[in-house]
Amino acid sequence: MKRLLVLLILIFSCFEVLPQDSLIKMSIYFDGGRYYIDDLQVEKLQEFIQRVERLENYEVIIFSHTDNIGGREYNLWLSRMRSMAVIEKLMEIDVPREMIKIRDFGLSNPLYTNTSHNGRIMNRRVDVILWPVVF
Repeated sequence: MKRLLVLLILIFSCFEVLPQDSLIKMSIYFDGGRYYIDDLQVEKLQEFIQRVERLENYEVIIFSHTDNIGGREYNLWLSRMRSMAVIEKLMEIDVPREMIKIRDFGLSNPLYTNTSHNGRIMNRRVDVILWPVVF
């Protein structure tokens, strides 16, 4: 059931494209305590990057989050591991490492409430944000 919910979240909220010359965002969701990216999410990440014209005009920012299960240090470690897993996949699809910046939040700054099961599921994610570079 949990995997089905994560899959539905992925399908219905994978891409968010904002107005032209603005940021572009997608989220990758994880099971609790995990940092493995499944094949479907890798495919969605590839599609996301391939849809972007002139990727060199963007900075790739990784915002990594966890739920509040476990301690602060554990969640910061888990957040870092999730970031590294996403960076590895980005580099496999030819995104240069020097374009990527990381911000690991761990359990800090949750977007959703951690007092509900669904909120915790939504907080277990990495946001891949393409931020326009101003020349």
